[in-house]
Amino acid sequence: MKNSFKNLSYPELKVKRDELKKKYMEFRFKLVIGHVDNPLQKRNMRRQIARLNSLIHAHELNAKPKGAASNSDQKAAEGSSKTGSAAMGAK
Repeated sequence: MKNSFKNLSYPELKVKRDELKKKYMEFRFKLVIGHVDNPLQKRNMRRQIARLNSLIHAHELNAKPKGAASNSDQKAAEGSSKTGSAAMGAK
């Protein structure tokens, strides 16, 4: 089951993640009520969702243009330059 997601395309991964999230929510409700045969299934579903999220994130990173910097990189560069000048002015 671990490797079965690697062959899926990006839209298929997102659909599969949404399906698993719905199943996970239903399972949690059943767990609270107490009508669950295998409580370890909750952990397995959570891990499958995490695997899907990792694969989706990898697809998103590969889809970005290589020359463009992400917003977090740009904000980090701006923040480091601001803190340096702010620190000098605070003396």
